[in-house]
This record gives sequence, C-alpha cells and structure tokens, in this order.
Amino acid sequence: MQRYYFFLTFASFFVFLAFYTIILAYMLFFYYFCRLKIIITIMIYKITFSCDDVDDFRRVFEADSEATFLDLHHAILNSAGYPDDQMTSFFMCNSHWEKEQEVTLMEMGSSFEYDNMVMESTRLSDLMEDRGQRLIYIFDPMYERYFFGSLTEIMPGYCDGVTCVESRGTAPKQLQTEDVAEAARAKDAKDWGLDDDLFGDSQFDIDDLDAEGFQDLSFDDGSMF
Repeated sequence: MQRYYFFLTFASFFVFLAFYTIILAYMLFFYYFCRLKIIITIMIYKITFSCDDVDDFRRVFEADSEATFLDLHHAILNSAGYPDDQMTSFFMCNSHWEKEQEVTLMEMGSSFEYDNMVMESTRLSDLMEDRGQRLIYIFDPMYERYFFGSLTEIMPGYCDGVTCVESRGTAPKQLQTEDVAEAARAKDAKDWGLDDDLFGDSQFDIDDLDAEGFQDLSFDDGSMF
C-alpha cells in the first residue's frame, strides 16, 4: 500500500513538473518571439536637416522608427542650442515641399483636411515609411523659418531614441528680430527685382499731374460711365 502511494505521489509530481515545464517553455518561446518580431519590425531612420538661412548648416539624426516626433523635436533643439520655449511644429511635405499633415507640440484644433496629431503621441513610423519622405521643422513660428528635412536612409536595427550623428555649421538664431526680418525681406525683394527702380526713384508729387487732362471730365449724373 505504501508503495502504491509512493508511486502515485511520484506520478503526480512528474505530471505537475511536466505541466509547468511546458508552460515555462511556452512563455520563453513567446517572449523571444516577441523580441525577435520587435527587432525585425523596428528600423533605424536617418533624417537629414538643412536650412536656407545658413548655407553650410546640416544636422543628421539616427532615430528609432518607434521614437516619437517629440523625441526628434528635443534632439533638434539640443543640436542647435535652442531653448524649448517656442510653439514649434513639424509638417510632412510632398515632393514639392508643399505642407500636408502637421504634427504640433500641443493639442490644436483639427483642420478640414487633416486630423490633429501631437508630437508626444505620434511615432515617426506613423508618418514616415518611405525613403525620401520630406518634412519641415518650424523652429521660428513668428516668421515661419524652418529646417528642411528628408528621410535619407532606412536601416534594419535598433537604437535608443534619437541621436544627432552629424553636426555641421552654426545654427541660425532661433528668433529673428524685426530689423533682421526687414533686411531679409528687402534682400528677397531685390533678388526678385522688386526694388525701388521698379517704380522709379523719385517720390510722387501731385503737382506733377497734368491739370488739362482732367478738363474734359464731368461728374454730373454719372457721365463718367
């Protein structure tokens, strides 16, 4: 009888041991499968930014595809030496640099065409999938000055957040003064040939008008029409 109970106890222990071994093996398999899936699906994005204000300005970032636009925002500010006190934003662009989806720093109202997307809750992979995808980063919201960005490379792998891997040139001042802005507008006008020579360099003088040219005009009863 004792041998029977001993055999029954040993068999029960073996069954429980086999059961928990199977459960443990399943959990380990699921864990490593998920890790492998994450490693396969997570990519490294290489994003390059330039700026019209500074010819040699260039910033290159390597970013985890699952990182957020807020991570990229902080990396840009750190690389340029800007404080985090402006209402900056990203715009996804088409091949002609025309603005499309906006990603804002804070919750804003949705437009008729696009939903509101916030940096903190929007992953890079949500809006960037193809190499060559263009975007702009508005660093000076007052005068809408921005960095031009492009997804230049997509690589399999994993990195921690967003890291600046190349920094060239000094970043332009984040906030433009009115004098600098006026000088920039004057330069643009001159580049387009819209300087004072377009209208002549002399000021308008009402005495220069030919009075005889108005003698035949009559304002009675709508005769001008």
